[in-house]
Amino acid sequence: MSEKTEMSTDLALLGVLAVLWGASYTFIKIGVETIPPVTFIAARTLIAGAILFTIIRWRGLAMPADTAIWRRFAFQACLNSVVPFTLIAAAERSVDAGLATILNSTSPIFTFLLTALITRHEPVTARKLVGVGAGIVGICLIIGTQALGGLGHQLWAQLAIVIATVSYAGAAIFGRGFKGLDPMIPAAGSMLCGAVILVPLSLVVDRPWTLAPSGASILALLGLSVFSTALAFVIYFRLIHTLGSVGTTSQAYLRVPIGVGIGAVFLGESLGASAWIGMAFVVAGVAAMTIPARQTRLAQ
Repeated sequence: MSEKTEMSTDLALLGVLAVLWGASYTFIKIGVETIPPVTFIAARTLIAGAILFTIIRWRGLAMPADTAIWRRFAFQACLNSVVPFTLIAAAERSVDAGLATILNSTSPIFTFLLTALITRHEPVTARKLVGVGAGIVGICLIIGTQALGGLGHQLWAQLAIVIATVSYAGAAIFGRGFKGLDPMIPAAGSMLCGAVILVPLSLVVDRPWTLAPSGASILALLGLSVFSTALAFVIYFRLIHTLGSVGTTSQAYLRVPIGVGIGAVFLGESLGASAWIGMAFVVAGVAAMTIPARQTRLAQ
């Protein structure tokens, strides 16, 4: 495959990933209406992990036997599923799916900051610094105006989403360490480790056998697990190795209008003026940081 063809494939997969993850916020919003966040995410990781493991066996591959790799899978699970999935699910009990999409789309900003401060494997440019500034302004506009409006419980929910976004940024950088493995293997390993952590917690905290989830919540859980998790994570781990950590998180640039649009169509959500302005700053910031990365193929 030529470099040009491979780049076109990667950009197409980036678009698919944006759609899959853009839809995830609406799936979560519907799911947590009748399923508690910890149980909802425990089921998400268990179903996705089981699907990925089954496909791996069907392909004739084997999961690693090295305990050191499984420890890395467990750490990746904490960064990429256990912490951020649960925080976002809990936050969406009071925050709209569209607003969650906007706040979580700032992952390239935090990926860049962590990269610049810690790993330094991708260059710092003036354009990226401008993008960081625009993104931070966008976050402050969204969260700050809500706080001034006296919506304290929503403020903490929004901050939880920002913390989840920082966790995703760390996962994008740490995930580069799985280079050389089939992309489906770290995806399955991290999901299975996430399930091992969350399922016992769910049994203790929520007693899921006492729950009575709605049909809509169950369908949302299945859609989230199969498409926005199992399929999305296979794509994600492939792109981490081809586009780099910042380049891969650039799907957030496309995810914003997709996620907001899906929330508006299926949930009847709408954004206030400050959120629209904040979204404009976030999209501009992410675009400024990631468009050069995609063009020059920064995948050191």
